[in-house]
Amino acid sequence: MTEQTLVTAAMLAIGDELLSGRTKDKNIGHLADVLTLAGIDLKEVRIVADEQEAIVAALNALRKRYTYVFTSGGIGPTHDDITADAVSAAFGLPCVHDDKAMTLMGEMYARRGLEFTEARKRMARMPQGAEHIDNPVSTAPGFRVENVYVMAGVPQVFQAMLENVVKTLPGGVKVLSRAIACPYGEGEIGTALGEVQKAHPETSIGSYPRYDGKSGFHTELVVRARSEPALEAAIVAIEAMLATIKAGKTVLEA
Repeated sequence: MTEQTLVTAAMLAIGDELLSGRTKDKNIGHLADVLTLAGIDLKEVRIVADEQEAIVAALNALRKRYTYVFTSGGIGPTHDDITADAVSAAFGLPCVHDDKAMTLMGEMYARRGLEFTEARKRMARMPQGAEHIDNPVSTAPGFRVENVYVMAGVPQVFQAMLENVVKTLPGGVKVLSRAIACPYGEGEIGTALGEVQKAHPETSIGSYPRYDGKSGFHTELVVRARSEPALEAAIVAIEAMLATIKAGKTVLEA
């Protein structure tokens, strides 16, 4: 499979609270897990402040580069929730109170005996002509414009919206992966592992160092590929590499 045929995605997480550390993001990891299962490669994540110019610039860069862009945050009822305005500006569309969203939310607040205030009506604003993303948790919808999916920042709501979105997306070939325990540190395997990677370009080989007090440094190697033969060939090569390193150590110790 070539790079051009891959289904790719980016995430734009929006909010001053993420950059200040007041809120610890839980949406990036969840999105990565869901997209991996769908065969969609999450290639880039950006975090930007609640500043329209920054949001527009990031969104315009990402939506041209990737198959899908997912945003989180900034579609609530307060003055700093400006994502709807920024997405509208990025696409050159007016930001309007969507009629369907106004009806959904008006009925919901009426059932709860609450006033549908101007602040709450802000959550019905979106680019004109945007398609709704259903929100089974709190009713206020997210929205889609072209390849951009705009969702809430609250993790429970983000996850519920994403579940509705991902089943509508054409995905790609799912990535296969296999973990291999390696008893050596990265300094011992780095050069040889690089040669294995060069010889198997259809795979991605990750190296993750570990340390424990008894055995010292060791490494978990993870091989990823979109075909079983490519995966198996790289695994065989890694196992041969490890056997060669072990044999060299045995000679030195003899």
